[in-house]
Amino acid sequence: MDNTEKKYQENLDYLYKFVDYSLTRNLQYSPEKFNLDHMRELAEALGNPQNAFPVIHIAGTKGKGSTAAMIASILMAADYRTGFYISPHLQDFAERIQVNNLPIPHAAFNRLVDEVRPHVEKIGRLTTFEITTALAFEAFRKQHVDVAVVETGLGGRLDSTNIVDPVLSVITSLSMDHMKILGDTLEEIAAEKAGIIKPGKPVVSAPQQSNALAVLETRAEETGSKFIVVGRDVKTKVLKHTLDGQWFEVRVTPHEGERTQKHLPASGNGEHGNLFPREYEKGVDFFIPLLGQHQVDNAATAIAAIMQLRQLGFEISEKAMEDGLAHVVWPCRFEILSRNPLLVVDSAHNRDSAHKLRQAIEDYFPGKPVTLIFGASEDKDISGMFAELLPICSRLIVTRSTHPRAADINTLIKSAGSYSCAVISAETVEIALQFSIDPGEPDGVVLAAGSLFVAAAVRSAWFNRQK
Repeated sequence: MDNTEKKYQENLDYLYKFVDYSLTRNLQYSPEKFNLDHMRELAEALGNPQNAFPVIHIAGTKGKGSTAAMIASILMAADYRTGFYISPHLQDFAERIQVNNLPIPHAAFNRLVDEVRPHVEKIGRLTTFEITTALAFEAFRKQHVDVAVVETGLGGRLDSTNIVDPVLSVITSLSMDHMKILGDTLEEIAAEKAGIIKPGKPVVSAPQQSNALAVLETRAEETGSKFIVVGRDVKTKVLKHTLDGQWFEVRVTPHEGERTQKHLPASGNGEHGNLFPREYEKGVDFFIPLLGQHQVDNAATAIAAIMQLRQLGFEISEKAMEDGLAHVVWPCRFEILSRNPLLVVDSAHNRDSAHKLRQAIEDYFPGKPVTLIFGASEDKDISGMFAELLPICSRLIVTRSTHPRAADINTLIKSAGSYSCAVISAETVEIALQFSIDPGEPDGVVLAAGSLFVAAAVRSAWFNRQK
């Protein structure tokens, strides 16, 4: 290990010495743990780097990473130098901070930690995520990005990223997750996510359940923010799908939009609501390499966001939109790693996302026997995910990732007891993958799901097997 890599590992050890709520078991919400005071103090000490570039701020329960990746891909296709802040990472911590789709080099990461460290020591009481967020903002300033796509870590209102003043807010699909922190009802969760909506700044929403949508719309009205909703103001239709991707249509119906959306008045300049060119009234076709109906909704959300950016002065052509969507890369989201054997990994980690995953499996692989490799964090709705996935499975292989919050294997076996599928336990993801494909079912599907950490571990184990 050279000096750069040695120092990189030392810096990761340093970051993980702080409180990391993503690794904390049974986390409870409290104002002392979740507020923006310390984050603002750290940003102020660094000269508020988050104000050096325009920000698209994205929150949501599911789909925020995919939507963020699509927006970033389109911006890059339009020749904007694009910062991209995400969490968690799949393999390398530096993946969380990207410029033009490349993780920040370890040497640059080391220099940033050296710069930020004295301020961190002086302020104290900071978390791993707060420090990492500050590193990202400072990296983007030093890299002179033209724009940054910033994904929240948890929630929205009190998330460390919410010190930004975005040009646009985006809220993806909302469902029940992190209830101990965000609230016991969908309305409470929506209120937390809606905290990223800023006065006078437009917001785009993915399709939402009616009670969540009402909360978002109320917040938009209170802040005087233009509010565009996919599924209401922007319609989609899947035209064709294969294992290579999906072709879909985006359409805007002017009169319906004018009638239902007070924040999106019709204009007299040939565009619907000052947003979509007239050709969208007849429908415009796009392609994405990501699979599942939910990804079409995410793509439409990204398109609506890009249209809003165009109205704000960003120069983004239709070709850049087409190219950006066609070349987006977002691993572990209904990702087909192999077609022989048929191996799929997905990051589904709550009941809603498991339901969408089941729909995708039934859509793409109807009638095929499914072997499910499953592991989850202990605070997740394991019984809800099993209720969605196990009825279509012939075998279940329960395992666990190395993550500290991973649920115990015996707990998973007990939760699966009422289902008819065969249950096998595997102490590691590598053993689970071996069990799933050897001997396996020649015409079956191996599906890994339950947490991003399990999906990423299966992905890594598969590629290691190929070596």
